[in-house]
Amino acid sequence: MTTAKQTPTLQLFAVCVIIWGTTWLAITYQLGHVAEEMSVGYRFMLAAAALFAYCTWKKIPLKFSAKQHGDFVLLGAAMFCISYIFVYYAETYIVSGMVAVAYSASPMINMLGARLFFGTPMTRRVAVASLFGVAGIVAVFWHEFSHISDSRNAELGIILTIVSVIASSAGSMAATRNAKFGYNTWASMAWSMLYGGFLSLVVGVAMGKPFAVDLTAGYFASLFYLAIAGSVITFGCYLTLIGRIGPAKAGYVGVMVPIVALVVSFFFEKFAWGWLTTLGVALSVVGNVVMLRKGR
Repeated sequence: MTTAKQTPTLQLFAVCVIIWGTTWLAITYQLGHVAEEMSVGYRFMLAAAALFAYCTWKKIPLKFSAKQHGDFVLLGAAMFCISYIFVYYAETYIVSGMVAVAYSASPMINMLGARLFFGTPMTRRVAVASLFGVAGIVAVFWHEFSHISDSRNAELGIILTIVSVIASSAGSMAATRNAKFGYNTWASMAWSMLYGGFLSLVVGVAMGKPFAVDLTAGYFASLFYLAIAGSVITFGCYLTLIGRIGPAKAGYVGVMVPIVALVVSFFFEKFAWGWLTTLGVALSVVGNVVMLRKGR
């Protein structure tokens, strides 16, 4: 792993978008025989093990005070436990397009959170880019909204999605706070993912879910991909982005990820690409340019 701090901002953003855009397909191999809580727990425990090994190899200090571990628990619970468990369950009740639309509002929610907790000024550029992003995702998934009434409990799915988005935003705020404290990104991730994965397993046990493992090659291949590429690499880039450009701009990753996922779905799942899809992609890309361009 290269030092994320030495990587250009646009490259960090692209890594997050491209890899997370492909994890939507990988997650489908995780669903079925293994409970959602357990799959989330396995993913982040494996990711934490890889990070601890990396930190040990690079001689990155892993000792922290009890108060600092409290910061890692907060980040792990919000970003690596609650948000993932709730979004997994949400997609069992509502179409994925609704979840994508909710996450496309992440830049706006993160901007409000940064203003509330850190006094960060709210900028018109972020607001405009967020509107482009939301409009783009709505256009892309417009055809799915006709199926909302067919969901067995759409209201519950929407509530679960809202909780997931709020938890993800809370995780971004915790990551911003940790960045201000100057924690090493890899060490912070190692402990936070360990706590997040452990809490996910605890939730699963509390709900009576067994420690089941799907012994198929697809499950293990997707698990390793989600743990290493979809967690270690991407969150390393994402947390660096938060510290560098702030949670609002970094949150625009949530707008662009569904676009990449659509491209992947077009090639692997025969997604029907229409004119609304093209319009939505164009709007999202325009918002992306507005969000990331350098101010005068």
